[in-house]
This record gives sequence, C-alpha cells and structure tokens, in this order.
Amino acid sequence: MTLEAESYDFVVVANRLPVDSVTEPDGSQGWKLSPGGLVTALEPVMRSADGAWIGWPGAADTHIDPFEHDGITMVPVALDETEVERYYEGFSNDTLWPLYHDVIAQPSYHREWWDSYVTVNRRFADRAAALASHGGVVWVHDYQLQLVPGMLREKRPDLTIGFFNHIPFPAYGLYSQLPWRRQILSGLLGADVIGFQRTADAGNFQRAVRRLFGYETRGSSIRVPLEDTSERRPEKSRTVVARAFPISIDSASFAELAQNPDVIERARQIREDLGNPKTILFGVDRLDYTKGIRHRLKAFAELLQDGRLDAEETTLIQVASPSRERVAAYMELRDEIEMTVGRINGDYGSIGRAPVHYLHHGYPRDEMVALYLAADVMLVTALRDGMNLVAKEYVASRIDGDGVLILSEFAGASDDLRQALLINPHDIQGVKEAIMTAVDMEPRERKRRMRALRRRVLENDVAKWSQTFLDELSRASHASGGAPVPGGADAEDAREDRE
Repeated sequence: MTLEAESYDFVVVANRLPVDSVTEPDGSQGWKLSPGGLVTALEPVMRSADGAWIGWPGAADTHIDPFEHDGITMVPVALDETEVERYYEGFSNDTLWPLYHDVIAQPSYHREWWDSYVTVNRRFADRAAALASHGGVVWVHDYQLQLVPGMLREKRPDLTIGFFNHIPFPAYGLYSQLPWRRQILSGLLGADVIGFQRTADAGNFQRAVRRLFGYETRGSSIRVPLEDTSERRPEKSRTVVARAFPISIDSASFAELAQNPDVIERARQIREDLGNPKTILFGVDRLDYTKGIRHRLKAFAELLQDGRLDAEETTLIQVASPSRERVAAYMELRDEIEMTVGRINGDYGSIGRAPVHYLHHGYPRDEMVALYLAADVMLVTALRDGMNLVAKEYVASRIDGDGVLILSEFAGASDDLRQALLINPHDIQGVKEAIMTAVDMEPRERKRRMRALRRRVLENDVAKWSQTFLDELSRASHASGGAPVPGGADAEDAREDRE
C-alpha cells in the first residue's frame, strides 16, 4: 500500500508543508523541518496519531509523491504558476491579507483570483477527504484555506473539523466590502471549532454571521441550520464553536538556547561589534506594511533630531526578512524603508558609527536569540497583527530577567503581555515617550516587568495552545457522537477505558 492509499486519524491542512527542501552533502535533495511553533506543537500529536500533513511544497509546478519525514507523512499539493499568482499572491495576499489587517493597504478584488482561490481550496479539501479515516479529525489552518472546512463537510460529514485563523478577523464594516463574504463565512462554518487569536476577532466573526445569515449565537456557540433534516439527520441544526485560542511559542526551547554559552558569547560580540553602545533598540519583522517599521523609524529619527537620544550612544538594529517580493506593495515598502534608513544614517551617523543597522534577510534561531539577549529594548510596533510571536520570543529568551518590551496594542500579544510598555504606533509622540521610558527605566522596574512577562510566556506555551484547541475539538466530537480526537481530552479517556 502506498502512503497516499493509507488513511489517517489526524490530518493537518495548511498552505505550506512544514518542511524545506535542502541539498544533502552527496548532492541529493532532502527535507528538513521548518522552524516554527505550529510544527513544534503538532509534532507529538502527529506521531502518536499516525498523522498526515497536507500542504504546498512552496514552488510552482512541483509534483511530489507523498513521503514520510521524521515520523510524519507529508502530502504535497501542487500549484501551477498561474495559481501561485492568482490564489496565493493575488487573492490570499493582495485581497484577504490587507482586508483582514484593517485595510492598511487597499485590497484588490478580481474575479479570476477568487475563481483560483475556490479551485485550490477544492484541491486541498479533496485531498483531505481522501486521506482522513472514517470519523477522523482534520485541522485546517489559516486564511488561504477558508473554504476547505465547508467543502470537507459536504464530502465527509463523518469528520470532526477544526479551523484556526492565524491572522486577525476584521470588523463587519470592513469585512462587508468582500464580494465573496457569504461564501467565506459558509466555508468557515463547515468547521466544528473555529479558533481566533483574540476574543475581539471571534466577536467580529460572530457579528458577521449574524448580519449576513441571521444565525443564533450564544457565548462562543453558533447554531448553524442543517439542510438535511431527513430521518438520517433528524436534527435541525449543528453547533459551531468560535472563540479565541491565543497561539504562543515553544518558550522552553528559546530559554534553553539563551543559556547556551556560544549564544551568550555571540550576544556579547554583537554589542562589541556595534561599539558597545549604551542602548541597543531592536526590531525584527517580516518586511510587511502591517508591522509599523516606518513608524518606529520615524520615532527614532525624531528622538535623534530632538537630542533626546545620542547617536553615539544608541543603536537601532532592524531585521526585516524578505516577504512577498513579487507583490508591488512590498517592493514599494522595501524602497521606502531603505531610503529612510539611509537618510537617518546620513543625517546622524559618523565614521564607524551608524545609528540604524538595517538587515534585509532572515537569521537562524540561535542568532536571533543572541540578538534578543543583546537588545536592551525590543520594539514591536505592529499596526495590526494576529499575535506577533517575536514579542514572546524576546521575553522567553531573557533568562537574565532584563530588557524592556515595547508592544503595540494592535498586536494580539498585548492581550497577554500587559507588563510591556503598550503603545499606539500611530501616535508617534507616544512611541517616542515609550522609547525614552524604556531607555531610562530603573533596573528594578525592568526586572519586575520582565519577571511577570516571562511567567506568562512560559506558562502559556505553544503546547498548551494546541492542547486547549484539541480539547475543545474533542468536546465537539463527543457532543456529535464522533470518535475521540487524537491529543484531546477524550482520547485519554478512551485509552483508559481500553486499558
């Protein structure tokens, strides 16, 4: 029996496979697990439940048979060049992304992009329907695949289906602009449990459902009418749970890396290479217009101009990893950021001393932890962000109990990390004051705040996030008479009953 012919009790469906292609020393092509909290959280469940992960390999016109990697079955879904352009770069990232991020950039609405989105979602749904065992569990992830739950429900009503939205869900006044707003909601309501990063996002979704469909909502529950009320399905409705499950990180692994002598030495070397400035400010983001990079650069430049910060004593490191480089809005953003950095360094720099060190590439995790340890102040100025895990990575890495986190109130992480200095990134004067508060903060106050932040991040890690979601999915499955959910509370009860 081939891998594709097997069935699986637990299937994850995401836009991307959790592996990257690598060239082995002998020249052959191999795979390595991608770094990321989602992979870390689901690995144990996938292995124990004999799970499969469905996703795109990341390159157009790449046709690969299912394969096993590190105990997990990988099931690639191919996209051709046109689908990458229309489904991924187009509808996902030039329609949904800006719309769901409060229209910071103007969304584009094209019918051919929507048609491609439907086609690709159908392909993912068909693959999941073919792979999932009877009564199995399918967990679908993120905005690229919002139609998959509904499509799966039509083909496989025996399945327990979860969906998690990793980005914000917009208020109805914005969401209502979407020409295909009803179709997206119908797709999501095919799930038994729909997870969001923030309570406000879940509330926005429920309001959209009430406005467009008139369905009854109570607490986190939505009553969805059933079209089939025959003898086989005599009930008139099913319950969908829509609530917040704030995602987190593998905090223990960051704390462990921060204790590595090589990483500690690298942090010391970074400060030395920068001339041992009094204060290092640090920002790390994908190069995206939602991250507020322009706002923090403006605030920093004004502090230098006002003389409140000294360019000889203060350095800003800005890491901006490449993102969606074929999308026009991102190309324009890169040009603007690089021009701004050049202007600041030209106005306030000196020989051997640049106020801003701008780095347009990604870094491995150990280098990132070294940068977190080297930074006195972490700047997270997102204009809109589902969660922002960088804020949590910084906190988890600060095993010395030092450092100050400046955090946008428009990032989901602000719900958890209340001991950060919370800012409105649109208020440049407020950002400036927060930076000065962080720079001048007494060591005792820094440590008090960081201690509280670390307690929160270490207690609520990514394993707890996945467990909480699977427990909710397990309750939904149990209520509908379904099988125990792998990794959920009912699975442990079922195991004990068998024993």
